[in-house]
Amino acid sequence: MNNPASTFASERQLLDSLTGLLKEEQRLLVAADAEGVAGITPRKTQLVQQLATEAAQRHRALAAAGFAGGEAGMEPWLAAQGTADVRAQWESLLDAAREAKELNRVNGMLINKHMAHGQQLLAELGANEAGGNAAVYGPGGLNIGSGPSKKFVVG
Repeated sequence: MNNPASTFASERQLLDSLTGLLKEEQRLLVAADAEGVAGITPRKTQLVQQLATEAAQRHRALAAAGFAGGEAGMEPWLAAQGTADVRAQWESLLDAAREAKELNRVNGMLINKHMAHGQQLLAELGANEAGGNAAVYGPGGLNIGSGPSKKFVVG
């Protein structure tokens, strides 16, 4: 394979699948469905690995054609070898990659928000260990509620 454009169709298909998966992940994150999000992760990882394989194949084709074997080689190759149709396909591929990147960025922010909320809850539940008195559970998982203290005799 000496034509870098030969991977465009498969890369676009993979990016479309990834974008759909990222949108589903975002929906699940908004719904706080941790199990659903966990189910998406392996599929997302597989798509990213397939995209990397396709990109590596395109990079090898660029190098074989005498251009830089990476993204930097695409523009010079397009200028020298590409047609208007091939350039349009490349631009479409770049647009799809930008959309996937933005969805991934937003999903990362949602994940960080969930993690911060979880850490805050854990901190509030364990505040008694640090000398505070807002804790609900002690280190052994037992309720240390707000009943009368056993240190004082009531009566």
